[in-house]
Amino acid sequence: MSEEQPLASRRLAEFPDWGYLLREFYEAYRFLSSGGSDKIRAHQRAVREAIGRVLKSDPEMRFDAPAHKPVTAHLRRALDEGKQERTAPLVRAIESVRDHLIWQYGYEKVPRGLDKTYAYAEICGPNGPVLTTDVILGLVLFAPGCTYPAHAHSGISESYICVSGSVSENHQGVYAPGSMIFNPPEHMHRITVSKLEPALLAWAWIGPPERLANQKMVFSRKKG
Repeated sequence: MSEEQPLASRRLAEFPDWGYLLREFYEAYRFLSSGGSDKIRAHQRAVREAIGRVLKSDPEMRFDAPAHKPVTAHLRRALDEGKQERTAPLVRAIESVRDHLIWQYGYEKVPRGLDKTYAYAEICGPNGPVLTTDVILGLVLFAPGCTYPAHAHSGISESYICVSGSVSENHQGVYAPGSMIFNPPEHMHRITVSKLEPALLAWAWIGPPERLANQKMVFSRKKG
């Protein structure tokens, strides 16, 4: 496709690798267990329905220049490890677009040390590349030993799917590949990562369009 082609003509259908990636997100939220939780099941359904609307609408695409952060030096290892897990189909879909990902921090001021151990890349949302306000989907990469500070999201339901590696949230369980973490609105949570391997998580945010509009992966810090 010519680089001079207008942005408005660049639709999801023209970039099948991105469509396949959205479909793998959909399948993950279809087949992962809710563990018997009605709230998690409802969240999974809401994510699937939002992804379905996005795919059906064939939204515009916006590609900014790819960007890397120090932690992306661990991405190859994280993807290789994920190929051995039940998340392998999602890993292969991520690999197909990895050269176009825009890794960022989402902070005005990055907490000390986090600039080398964390970054996220948005897949679908108000900031693109797949433009929508129905749902925000993305990836977050942690280096071994990373501690992601305690935070909460106002008015947004969040879930993480562990793609590779292992993490703990609030020291209340260990999440291995193929497992899901659910954080309802206002829930304060802190993530710690295995000291031996990086962790790659896929995430989804669901909430009112006005909440999702212009959102980045920033958070309300724990006070006190």
